[in-house]
Amino acid sequence: MGAIKNKLLDWKNRLKDRHMLSIVVVLFTIIVVMAIYIYKKQTEYRQASENAYNMAFYEVVDYVQNVEVFLAKSLITNSPESSAESLTNVWREANLAMGYLSQLPISSHELENTSKFLNQVSEYSYSLYRKNLKDEELTDDDMKNLKELHEYSVELENVLNQLSADINDGRIAWGELTDEGTVAFAQQVSNISQDSFGNLEETFHEYSGLIYDGAFSEHITKAEKVGLTGENIDEETAKNKAKELFTVNVKEIESYGKSEGDITSYNFGLTFDDDSTATVSISEKGGHVIYMDKNRDVLSEVLSQEEADSKAKEYLEKLGFENMRETYYLKQSGIVTINYAYVQDDVIMYPDLIKVKVALDDGEILGIETTGYLNSHKERELKEPKVTVEDAKESLNKDLNIESEELAMIPTEWKTEVLCWEFEGNVEGLDFIVYVNAETGKEEDILIITNTPNGTLTH
Repeated sequence: MGAIKNKLLDWKNRLKDRHMLSIVVVLFTIIVVMAIYIYKKQTEYRQASENAYNMAFYEVVDYVQNVEVFLAKSLITNSPESSAESLTNVWREANLAMGYLSQLPISSHELENTSKFLNQVSEYSYSLYRKNLKDEELTDDDMKNLKELHEYSVELENVLNQLSADINDGRIAWGELTDEGTVAFAQQVSNISQDSFGNLEETFHEYSGLIYDGAFSEHITKAEKVGLTGENIDEETAKNKAKELFTVNVKEIESYGKSEGDITSYNFGLTFDDDSTATVSISEKGGHVIYMDKNRDVLSEVLSQEEADSKAKEYLEKLGFENMRETYYLKQSGIVTINYAYVQDDVIMYPDLIKVKVALDDGEILGIETTGYLNSHKERELKEPKVTVEDAKESLNKDLNIESEELAMIPTEWKTEVLCWEFEGNVEGLDFIVYVNAETGKEEDILIITNTPNGTLTH
């Protein structure tokens, strides 16, 4: 006991020494400053995440409101032209709603029925739009289905408006939903938000989808991501893969957590030595890049389109994406975005799409998006076409000037794939592509090509 007392007295006497006291003060100050810095960074991250989730949610609200409005218009109009326009808008707005819904910190299981509903609204409206284009009248069953979809869209809109009020009043905090160890979505929110989100899924609990052959069959709605291969990876591995996407030095990388969207992914924010930033999403399964987007100004255009294409292909091959062919491109603000499709045995596979953004000042890759490829890519069993290229050409308008012809696999509105003969040419000043089914000889699709100084587009 005496020894301990002597040590305490010795420590007290040493503290009286100015030098020792200074060291203690400095150490204490460093600890306080570090604690303040860490707290500030955590607060900034939480606020940034909250803002991002709020933005995504309000976009969902806006697009669902638009879906309801355009569905209502489709029930009122008696004009095929107006009906086609309304149905096209429904298709577009529902797709946009699904995109933002996937960005919310809610697992796909909790909102499975809601996502399914939006998906079927999108696909069904598009199929009816195609009927309008072919001058086919909408049947009584078509109108009945549209009315049912509209009624559900009104219910969804009402629930989302209530959720919006809950968020505005602070009764829902997105941060609670991203807490580590979340077992069920409803367990991480207040009683009020439990009721609100419970109502959202209860609204669609009885929704079983349209009785409709083709587009909405269960195996298509819940299609396996055939291009998403490999074993699951952890966040640290994903972080390293995110860094490997860049040739410039990464100064700082922050984790935005794991999202349970269409493809489960780890998301990161990166800062570089020049203070430019980027966002990256890496799939949990296989560690594939889903998207990367780097933000910086491009003040000059030095590279040609061919040079940019060469840079993009080199980048794709480095990431393991081989046999990719450029299709269309768009140039904006010194950046060119190029679409690439996979080629197998000289057949171009349009479902296997990847987009790459290239800076035209120095060729830096500023973005990549691989969703189409990860959803669809596989080695197909290609059969010999039943329809020859000569027979397919005979079915075309005789006035068309055909400049090129080749085999291509194209996606259909039913989320299937069709092997076609692709004919590219022009007529009366219009550039076009016609797709003729290589199995049946039926004309599957026609695209009008628009060539502008900023790119090659189709519609």
